[in-house]
Amino acid sequence: MVIGVDFGTLSGRAVVVRVADGTELASAVHPYRHGVVSAALPGSDIPLPPDTALQIPEDYREVLRQTVPKALAASGVPAERVIGIGTDFTACTVLPATADGTPLCELPGLADRPHAYPKLWKHHAAQPEADDINATAHERGEPWLARYGGRISSEWEFAKGLQVLREDPEIYRRTERWIEAADWIIWQLCDRETRNVCTAGYKGIHQDGEWPSRDYLAALHPEFAGFAEEKISHPLAQLGARAGGLGARAAAWTGLPEGIAVAVGNVDAHVTAAAARAVEPGQMLAVMGTSTCHVMNSDHLADVPGMCGVVRDGIVPGLWGYEAGQSGVGDIFGWFADTGVPADYTAEAERLGIDVHELLSRRAAAQPVGAHGLVALDWHSGNRSVLVDHDLSGVIAGLTLATRPEEVYRALVEATAFGTRTIVGAFTDAGVPVRELTVAGGLIRNTFILQTYADVLRRPLNVIGSDQGPALGSAIHAAVAAGAYPDIRAASAAMGNVHRDVYRPDPRRADRYDELFAVYTDLHDHFGRGGSDALHRLRRIRNAAAAR
Repeated sequence: MVIGVDFGTLSGRAVVVRVADGTELASAVHPYRHGVVSAALPGSDIPLPPDTALQIPEDYREVLRQTVPKALAASGVPAERVIGIGTDFTACTVLPATADGTPLCELPGLADRPHAYPKLWKHHAAQPEADDINATAHERGEPWLARYGGRISSEWEFAKGLQVLREDPEIYRRTERWIEAADWIIWQLCDRETRNVCTAGYKGIHQDGEWPSRDYLAALHPEFAGFAEEKISHPLAQLGARAGGLGARAAAWTGLPEGIAVAVGNVDAHVTAAAARAVEPGQMLAVMGTSTCHVMNSDHLADVPGMCGVVRDGIVPGLWGYEAGQSGVGDIFGWFADTGVPADYTAEAERLGIDVHELLSRRAAAQPVGAHGLVALDWHSGNRSVLVDHDLSGVIAGLTLATRPEEVYRALVEATAFGTRTIVGAFTDAGVPVRELTVAGGLIRNTFILQTYADVLRRPLNVIGSDQGPALGSAIHAAVAAGAYPDIRAASAAMGNVHRDVYRPDPRRADRYDELFAVYTDLHDHFGRGGSDALHRLRRIRNAAAAR
């Protein structure tokens, strides 16, 4: 038996998995006590700046204490039968730590310093730093920039690190290790620091064995020159490798035997590829939750505009792993369901025994394509791919006094599908064909959303056969780390689970969606590629008002 633990945006979950065939025997979920810290630090009433998203490290440790023992007890499997544990994390979720792995926010006197806390992936307050990183890289002709579609995101390690230096130099100087939570949690498990090739490549600008040069980093800020070699540089471990043995402290937390294999850390979307049997070239996986991450392997290297990165061995060893993404998907639907629905809709949902999302989905699905007369831009959390600009914001065009809530909801769902179609088109145009598309994540339970995606994309959708894709993927990596399989591809074939062609496109709806997608593309390029800077101006006005 192996255990996989998935650290998400709002909670963590563990699953107990049989090594022979990937059967999931039991699982447990634990919500983070503090969730996403975006308004004020715990115990403080001082507002945090706009676009801040922090977390509390102790919430991560508590997931290990709570979920692993509960899942193990529910499975009925004796702890001594477990041979390994693997984990995955949202990324880029990164934190400042001392040389022994202590988060700075846990040091005396630093609990009231926002930059001492982990910055969640959706922390977008480092956009000015990302702009400078990109402008300077273009001016200098930095060769690594093309591997990221020409732009580094404000979500990634360097932009967030530069923000800390500019806004709290003391915290920056006291940061001895700038580390992805994906690697930090492994440090907690096996009492030794490791770094994985996935986060180093996609989030840390590590390409061809090198970090960005000291000269380049000094051009951003003199004190930033040593950022890579002093705070993040460390020997990189391959995915599926053994990071070490479970330490005594973590064994006490989890109830697992000390010394069992701990797999090298990984990112939630990338690790899910193994669970969905989407590890061969051309098999794109879209992990659809609060955001969507698109990952795919290829046997060759190409420059794909607006990608989050292409990394050798980034998903499985031996192939080029590509990543793209949308910063807001389920978050957008949740925002509208929470803020845009009248009381009578909520009452009807309660009467029917369903949630508001299901009610809106049912009503939206009953309408013909295009009947709402709306097109939206899915940029409520900025644009990760292909524009890589988190100063953009959402747009809904075509509203009238007759527009109903379910019509807006449908337009938002369609907008996220159009965003995915834009990403798939970028791959195809760059000579990296998408042969099939598999979906995973929390949104796969909504049939209306997935059928909309099939129609918009004009292609069938495979669906992962697990409700706990990242946790299952982590368990698969644990099986490889424990020596049960020779590599990730073999373990995926034996333990992964996918249902093929579950959703098929309807040609008539697809034709109508082609018309709407053309309007989406017009608005996308107008607001996102220089036709108008209105959205950027609005962001500057908002931020200035918030700072007063």
